[in-house]
Amino acid sequence: MFSKELEQSISNLFDEAQKSNIEYITIEHLLLMILNDFDVKESLLSCDVNIENLKTQISDHIKETTPIKNNHEEPVKPTLGFQRVLQRSVFHVQSSGKGIVKPINILVAIFSEKESHSVYILSKLGVSRLDIVSYLSHGKKEKNTESNDNPQQEVSTENELANETENKFLLNLNEQAANGKIDRLIGRKQEISRLIQILARRTKNNPLLVGESGVGKTALVEGLAHLIVTKNVPKYLNDHVIYLLDIGGLIAGTKYRGDFEKRLKEVMSFLESQEKSILFIDEIHTIIGAGSASGGTLDVSNLLKPALGKGTLRCIGSTTFNEFRGIFNQNQALSRRFQKIDVVEPSIDESVEILNGIKQLYEDHHNVKFSDNSIETAVKLSDKFLNDRFLPDKAIDLIDETGALLNINRKNKNKITVKDLDIEKLYRKLLKYLKKHYLRMNLLI
Repeated sequence: MFSKELEQSISNLFDEAQKSNIEYITIEHLLLMILNDFDVKESLLSCDVNIENLKTQISDHIKETTPIKNNHEEPVKPTLGFQRVLQRSVFHVQSSGKGIVKPINILVAIFSEKESHSVYILSKLGVSRLDIVSYLSHGKKEKNTESNDNPQQEVSTENELANETENKFLLNLNEQAANGKIDRLIGRKQEISRLIQILARRTKNNPLLVGESGVGKTALVEGLAHLIVTKNVPKYLNDHVIYLLDIGGLIAGTKYRGDFEKRLKEVMSFLESQEKSILFIDEIHTIIGAGSASGGTLDVSNLLKPALGKGTLRCIGSTTFNEFRGIFNQNQALSRRFQKIDVVEPSIDESVEILNGIKQLYEDHHNVKFSDNSIETAVKLSDKFLNDRFLPDKAIDLIDETGALLNINRKNKNKITVKDLDIEKLYRKLLKYLKKHYLRMNLLI
């Protein structure tokens, strides 16, 4: 878990704290301890930090704020922050597939304790977590053999930090497709062909999928990820990885100015370091204004524009026609970097083909068998009467609801065949419920 040197250092830290009769061991004690590590010192020196000055500031703070125990026999206690840092460093290392926690991992974990005096001092000296990541990516390769027994430590740590960024804010769609969590794409050959063609451009290679909710914009991107995994794409797209950006996770918890920008830059650094990466932003209109401070102008869109214009970052976006006209297209500096692809509602025949292609998944889930007539009925009924929604999504919902209803009311384990009559019965039930719902809403209004 911890390297032998780090484990011994932590043990010595507790022994010295016990002898000094202090009540708590804090994050500052931990930072002071790891400043003796070669990699930690080198990373800070690359940020023009005077190590001795930093040690003095931390030591002075410890002397001023650490209480002394009344009972000499009472064991010294680690603060919650101290424990969180150690736990976080272990989690980061394990999640990246590595087995050993080293002092440089502790330094990275300390930056998550934004309320601590350690982070305050480091920030005052101009050091950020991004600086440490940057040093690990481009710093010196020669290391002191005494403190770096593993010559791959720098690369390993960099990979750990990259994995942390991916796990927190990005979802690997290729991985999802390889694990069978993404359905294969049915139809949409024209849209996929255009999507691949735009991605092949040298600049402005950013497709924008525009279509109503439920027509399958996200399914197109997931389908592309599936095609990449199964090697059914042109040669230039082989081994490319599509990452879905979690905008909510990116913004959540950013309390201070600069927190959000730092997170986004970490994401962009990670993506640009992966030569064959493609970023997917669902509901891309939400990035306009997302993350900007009150009265400020710096948001996700402004931070992405330079990379999108140069072609160093490829991005697929999706939005609806209303949001495209009312929000996205109003930002000309951003919209001109994208190539628009209209994703129209599929026809009844195309929707039937799509449902026939994916029905096996719903049959396995509900332990039923959908007849050909039931699929056609679901598409035609939803197209005729559910006018506020779009194919194929509304037809998929109808067969899913029918399968669920028959499954929960089944009397034995035998597979049930779903007929067109079952679809019609469920539709009438749904229609009755919707009429009551709208009647209540009208009465409330």
